[in-house]
Amino acid sequence: MLKNTATTRWIFFLTSLCIIILIMWNTFVFFNTLKENERTKMEIWGEAQHSIGIEDEPSDLILKILQSNTTTPMLLYSHIEDSYTEKNIPEKNINTPEKIQELIRQFSEEFEPIDIDYEGAVLQTIYFGNSPIINKIKYYPAVLILIMLLFFAAIYFFFQTAKASEQNKLWAGMAKETAHQIGTPLSSLVGWTELLKSENVDPDYILEMEKDIDRLKTITERFSKVGSVPTMEKADVIAETQATYDYLKNRSSKFINFSLDIPDTFLMVKLNPQLFSWTIENLVKNGIDAMKGKGDITIKITTNLKSVFIQISDTGKGINKRKYSAIFNPGYTTKKRGWGLGLSLAKRIIEDYHKGKIRVLKSSPEGTTMEIALRLEH
Repeated sequence: MLKNTATTRWIFFLTSLCIIILIMWNTFVFFNTLKENERTKMEIWGEAQHSIGIEDEPSDLILKILQSNTTTPMLLYSHIEDSYTEKNIPEKNINTPEKIQELIRQFSEEFEPIDIDYEGAVLQTIYFGNSPIINKIKYYPAVLILIMLLFFAAIYFFFQTAKASEQNKLWAGMAKETAHQIGTPLSSLVGWTELLKSENVDPDYILEMEKDIDRLKTITERFSKVGSVPTMEKADVIAETQATYDYLKNRSSKFINFSLDIPDTFLMVKLNPQLFSWTIENLVKNGIDAMKGKGDITIKITTNLKSVFIQISDTGKGINKRKYSAIFNPGYTTKKRGWGLGLSLAKRIIEDYHKGKIRVLKSSPEGTTMEIALRLEH
């Protein structure tokens, strides 16, 4: 299937390339034919002009030829009078000697001048340039190339979007299936917990089990929301961050030093608690991985009149500045294990669902600070 798709794309590309070459070749031939016809027309016009000078009464045909040229711009230079006569040229283009000489240079590059002579002496010289239609055709290949580039860009964007859409459907299906698979043993665990309560079991053990069961429920809810539009509610971001912080601190290694710097107030934002907590966890766990399981994790919340900023800092090895954007791409990872989906999911949760921003605020060999920005609800 993949081989057939690749072959089809190559056939499409080569066919399009052949069409472009064919059109450009025909345009080139047509352009040169027009140039030759233009010169032939001007040679006939020059003969008619020559006849004017040697005939006492020029024929109607000669007069018609002289009057028929209404498109080709030209300068007729009289060697005897040392003067120029223009035709089909705006006055502003020949109102100074410098402009006349510039126009002569331009015309000479486009067409070789035509001399009108009499008995071996050159009486007049015709300098002429491209007619408007030739000038339009001259730029036609460039316009064609631009159109084709835009066309290929649109095709590329279409294939990439289709591929991304297929991948999104695949991940969403896997996530929902994972949530479904977790749900069955989770229900059994709830039942077993209720059974243990009736037995002579230390209540602290049961309490810890219930915490982990609640945690599994949260994870199941998160996975079930992938691919769906989550419900957003007005909540205190301080309380939600505190709850996630407490859970991570209690479940992490003693070699990780956690600290929390939050204002003593309420900061209301629209968020989905499960997905927001998932994002904080991903950022904290990435920081722990970067520190190889030993170091400091700091969560700090600041605010201004419009937004609230959640900063997660670690003391890991840091991120190269050139990779600040790449780390949010699906599949990007520097770890030996993992699929590189954590930061990609975090970006989607914050920017697509919460309409906020997530970025690398700063990074150095001494550590990295990630920042989430959410709009305040007043």
